[in-house]
Parts: sequence; structure tokens; C-alpha cells
Amino acid sequence: MRRRLVVIGNGMAGARTVEEILARGGSELFDITMFGDEPYGNYNRIMLSHVLSGEESDADIFLNAITWYQQNNITLHAGVRVDRIDKFSKHVFAADGRVEPYDDLVIATGSRSHLPPMEGAHAPSGAVRHGVFTFRTLDDTRKMIQFANNEHHSRAVVIGGGLLGLEAAHGLQANGMDVAVVHSGGHLMNAQLGPDGGAILRRSVEALGIEVHTGSRTTAILGTERITGVSLRDQRQLDCDMVVVTAGIRPNVDVAVVSGLAVERGIVVDDHLRVMDEDDIFAVGECVQHRGEVYGLVAPLWEQAAVLADQVTGVDRSSVYLGSRTATKLKVAGVDVASMGLAGPERETDEHIVFSEPSRGVFKSIVIRDNKMVGATLLGDNRKVAYLTQAFDQGLPLPEERLSLMFDLGSPGEEESVAELSDNAQVCNCNGVSKGALVAAVKGGCTSVAAAMDATRAGKGCGSCKVMVRQVVEWAAGGAVEEDPAASFYVPGIPLDKAALMAEIRARGLRSVSQVFAELAPGGLEDAKSKMALASLLKMMLADQYVDERDARFINDRVHANIQRDGTFSVVPQMKGGVTSVQQLRRIADVAEKHRIPMIKLTGGQRIDLLGVPKEDLPQVWADLDMRSGYAYGKSFRTVKTCVGKDYCRFGTGDSTGLGIGLESRFQGIEAPAKLKLAVSGCPRNCAESLVKDVGVVAVEGGRWEIYVGGAAGAHIRKGDLLVTVDTPEEVTLLVGRFMQYYRENANWLERTYAFVPRVGIEHLRRVILDDSEGIASRLDAAMQASVDAYADPWSERDDPLTPGQFRTSLPLTVLPQVPVR
Repeated sequence: MRRRLVVIGNGMAGARTVEEILARGGSELFDITMFGDEPYGNYNRIMLSHVLSGEESDADIFLNAITWYQQNNITLHAGVRVDRIDKFSKHVFAADGRVEPYDDLVIATGSRSHLPPMEGAHAPSGAVRHGVFTFRTLDDTRKMIQFANNEHHSRAVVIGGGLLGLEAAHGLQANGMDVAVVHSGGHLMNAQLGPDGGAILRRSVEALGIEVHTGSRTTAILGTERITGVSLRDQRQLDCDMVVVTAGIRPNVDVAVVSGLAVERGIVVDDHLRVMDEDDIFAVGECVQHRGEVYGLVAPLWEQAAVLADQVTGVDRSSVYLGSRTATKLKVAGVDVASMGLAGPERETDEHIVFSEPSRGVFKSIVIRDNKMVGATLLGDNRKVAYLTQAFDQGLPLPEERLSLMFDLGSPGEEESVAELSDNAQVCNCNGVSKGALVAAVKGGCTSVAAAMDATRAGKGCGSCKVMVRQVVEWAAGGAVEEDPAASFYVPGIPLDKAALMAEIRARGLRSVSQVFAELAPGGLEDAKSKMALASLLKMMLADQYVDERDARFINDRVHANIQRDGTFSVVPQMKGGVTSVQQLRRIADVAEKHRIPMIKLTGGQRIDLLGVPKEDLPQVWADLDMRSGYAYGKSFRTVKTCVGKDYCRFGTGDSTGLGIGLESRFQGIEAPAKLKLAVSGCPRNCAESLVKDVGVVAVEGGRWEIYVGGAAGAHIRKGDLLVTVDTPEEVTLLVGRFMQYYRENANWLERTYAFVPRVGIEHLRRVILDDSEGIASRLDAAMQASVDAYADPWSERDDPLTPGQFRTSLPLTVLPQVPVR
């Protein structure tokens, strides 16, 4: 008879436990119901710092999307908190009134951010004040990004200089903020590093432009209407607009306390992960206290999940959890850090081997007791981490030449040390992947590193283990492994690179996305992840010969507006070169008033953004505006930012406004692998920020124009390369179009020009675009002209929707998000 298994908690511990249960045949044993506080599937919390910095998107960090629960017949109540457990009647009571019976119960409620007492941290209502953030959830991260990208917010203070605080600081800096870190400890990451390692880490962090204040405690958050700064214990004050608190975590034990379970610092469990004095209630993860220890790292969670799954399924009743020897291997603000055991000697007889090279940000420390390694710290150089982890975990005898523990002076090399790793040795801490799992993936048919990573999730976290993953895969495969052929595919669903794909499309006369899949995809199968890129590629290649299919578009492209977090849309009408008129401004004001637009925002591209428009109102908003689309939503040419130029500015040497309007009029809306932002400055003072745009034009003395390509000023910062200096606006227009066409034809999908230009090289671009070294200049010009001639304002669809449901209200975003949000 199937038993009812209820899991309270859908975070990394809860979901991993369910995965382990399923791997042991749990789908045949249990009807599984899960409750989660957050309205998503399961995501990798470790990767939130990568989302904050812009290195990853929301979608990239999901471990189990909503569809995974459906495929495994798991009932998920996402966004539903459990308030109480009745252990006598064996029911759980949820905040939404739901009552769920259980035969076996797993509590995996995790932990929450600790907000230390500080004056001014809370509003009069008791809620955390606007502008004060903790950094624990996906929603926290999204709110931080939104706040940091407000043009009125420029400086942040991060309270807490541990791992999470430094990652938050690094991420906020990537969003354009000036950041200071305030840490009460004597040195950064004092839980993992000793004073010497902390000092070198501080040097590396400060080299990134982040202020560091150690030995300081924040006593108050200043400001009344808005945050203006923080006050420190030593009476100093730091100015800021935003405060992020990363001062540790506390186990979430409220439901256990209310329900009469054994709780001390965490929920007390035995070696079987069973809650003390309970037969059918288990607990796992950061909410657990085992043998007096509470763990805040992920590796112990994976070990606990495996033991709990053995117990609850009955696969191995002898399986026990005896605690974890914690080892951390990760990147902190881009710096490799590995830490295990003791940070320094604790007994007179302890040996301590130290190597320090502050100028390179390298620090190594090893603590030895009775010829066994009991602690190690590696900062800035983790080449020996595989061997040291093995020595720490298994108590291996150490070489007499102690320096060989740090350098290759006779200790086992990487290949040998990987071979000696036990099968259960953890390779990827972020996702709990062992050497044995990687070896099994290789034996199961994974012939490349990428395939093994996809199969096991190894290397999909912070990335610090990728070298070791490759070593294990190569060792398991008996030598060098295949390069992943999919790495060169333009889209994942079709096994061709971009040039071959374009050649096949032309040779076969394909005109639509569905035709491309039918002709070129294995088995003719369509791949959802490939559709957007294919649609963009076909529109670029075919101009007005392209056959549009709505299911090949993302929601933004289907309704020609930018979807917002709450399911409404952002409408940005075109203002060529940032120039407008009294009539346009009056029309925008009238539309905003008529449709009760909740927010009107000036964009960085010198346009006006109307935010909060419901989907069904879009056609009428466009009709009332009677302006063209500004393409703020598209992978396309978007806008040209200009200064006022020579007509009004006393420094201007060229008509930047006129040229900017001309460029925007010509290239409006053309498809590209990624968005294109341009600027034209009327003099070298560069007020339009032309040097950090995809294409930037600057007027110089003598009536000439410099053209720069490949600049960026967002999450990535890069000064554009000077392509050429020309004499006339007509030459600018021709060569800008030729460069953009070459980029459109040769860039990877979603590859911005700031990555494309250095990849192909500015000298190569000069040869192709200026010298016509490949004999394709005329063809590039003609292809761009065909795209220009095929232009049609997408907002014209307001009068004749292409499908009956194009502008029909869909389900609320709380359902649609799982895109794959958690």
C-alpha cells in the first residue's frame, strides 16, 4: 500500500531529499506532497549572487522547474507556508487553510537571514524599511537589482563581510553601485579564513573598488523619508542609498516549536535524521541540529538527504549520518577560495605551513597534527585543492617534504590524486556531485565534459570545480575526452553552426521556423529553446520573405512590449535621437492620464517609458499614442542616444542630433543576435557616452567622425574599439550598417558586440569592413538595405491582430513565471 509522504520545504535540502527518494524507487512507494514558501520550483540558492551580478539569469539557476514535479507525480503547493503539525492525528495545517494527512513527514524549512538590532532598520509598521534588504531568496535578489538600477541610487553598504556579503557587494558593484562592506569581525570571512588570509582577501576585494571596514558594527540606519547612510559604533558615518544585511542565518524552526517537536538551536535529530522522540517525522538541511552541530553549507545537506532517503524508503536501514567535515571550495567576488578544517594551529605541537604572495592575491595555509592534515586554506590558487581535500577527508599520510602539499615538488599530481579519490568524495559542492556520480555518467555514455556536467549538474554552480570535473571525466574516460559538439551549434535543437545553418536555409529555400525544424532538426522535432534565435536569424536573412509564426516568439515579441514582473507591460514609443516635440509630449501625457499609467519613467536611451499597461489595453494605448515602436523589448536595433550637437552646444563640432536621427530612421527595429544600442556625440567631450555603446560615433575637429564598436557600460564595462575615422555622415551611415550586418551574420545568439568585437578582432573587422578583404562589402550593404526596405512598424498590428488571442489577457504571472522560475 502506498504511503503518504509530505515534505515541508521546497528548497535545496527538501527537493534534493525527494530526488534521492525517487532514485530509490520512491515513486512506487509514496504519494508525495510538497509545500514551499516561494511560488516557484526549486532553484540553486548558491547562484543568487551570479544572478545579482548579471552573470546568470533567473532561468539559469533553476534545478527543478514546475514541470519536473508534474512529471514525477509530485503535488507541489508553491507559495504556501505550513503553520502547524499535529503529530498525533498526523496532519499538517497550511496558512491557506489546507489540511494534508501524512504517514511520513520530512521537515526541510531551511534558514532565514538574521537582521541584527539596528536603529532605523524597520518602518513604523514593523516591516523592514524600504531600501533595506536581506539576501536570501530569488525575490530578494530581484528587488535588489531593481533598486540598484534606479538612477537615483548610487551607493550601497553591505553589513557583513562573510561569503554572502562579499558576493552581494560584488553583484551590486556590477549593477553600477559604489559599495562599502562593514564587518564586525577583525578580518573578512573570519569563519573560513585566519587573519593572514583575511588580509590578503581584503586587498583583493579593495582592488575591485569595494571599500572594506572591519572591526566595525553598524548601530543605526540613517534618514527619514529615504535612507541616507549608516552610523558605525566608532561614531563614523557612511553615506548610502541602500543597505544589504548579510549578518548570518538562523534555522527556521517556528513550525517545529509550535508543534511541540524537539528544538534547541535547530530541530534535534538522531543519526537517522529522525526528529528526537518521533517515529515518522524526519528533518534535513539547515533547520537541523545533529549532535550539537548546525550546518550552513550545502555539502552536509547532500549527505543528510541520502541517509534520510535510505531510511524513509527502507533501502538501507543501517545508513547513518555521523556529521560532516566541512570543506568549502568556491569563488568569492571572482577570487578562488578553498577552506577546510582549522584556519590556524591550535596546539603547540601543530605544524603550520604558510605561503603568502599578497601582490598576486595568493595565500596558502596548511595545519598538520600527528602527520594528518587538519586544516587548509587556499586563496587565489586552488590547483592543489583535489589532493588536499582527499588528504583532509581521509586522513592520508603526508609527504615529509611539506611544501609539496602546496606545490608540485613530489606530491601526487592532479591526475594521480583524482585517481585516488574515493567514489563518494565530493567534487561539486554546490550541487552535491561525487566522483562516483561523474564516473557513472561517463560509463553511461557521456563522452564529453559538457555532457557529464549536464547529466550530473557538476560545475553548474559557482564554477570553481570545473577543472576538477574535467580531470575526473578525463580519468574515467581513460584519457582526453571529446569536445562537446553542441558547443558550436547556433541553436541547441539543430546540429549546425551558424554558417552551416544559414547555408542550409538558403539552399533549401526555408522560410519559417517550423520548416527549419522539419528539414534540419533530428527527427524533425521542434525545440522550444531554439525558436527565438531561429526567428531572429530568419528575419535577418529573409527580410520580407520571412514567414512569421507566432509560437516562435517570446511574449515580448508577440505583443511588442516588455513584460514586467506583475504581468503588465512597458510601452516605449520611439523618439529618434532622443528628440521630441510639444505634440508628442502632450500626446504621451494624455495617454498616461487616460489609461491611468502607474509609472512614467525616463530611460537611459532618452525616451519615455509607460509602465504598468495591461495586455488587453496595449492596442488602444498604441492607437492613442499614434507613435512608432521604440523596440525597448527586442533583440534588435533599439535607439541612438545623442547630445545637442553643434547647433546649441558651444563645444559642438558636428551635428550629432541630425546624424543620430538619421541612423535611427534608417536602422529602426532591424533584427540582431542581441540588442544594439548606439550613440552619437557632437564633440570629444562625449556627452552621449558613445565610447561605451555597441556602436558609437564622435565628432572630432575638421568636421570628421570617429566610429567606435564593441563598447559596453552595463554589467560588463568596455571601451569600444576605434574602427575608422571618416569625413562625412554618409560614410558613417554606410560603415555602421556594414558593421551591423557583419555582426548580424556572424555573432552567436545573444552575443553582444562587446564580446563579438574582441572575439573576431578589430583588425579583422577593419580588413573586412574597410578594405573588403573577403569581397563581401557590397553583399553586406545590399543585405542591410533589404532589411531596411522590409521595415514595418509592429504597432500597426493593433488594428489587425495576427491571432485572436494576441492581446487577450492570459493567466496571472504567478502561474506563467515558472519559465522556469522557482
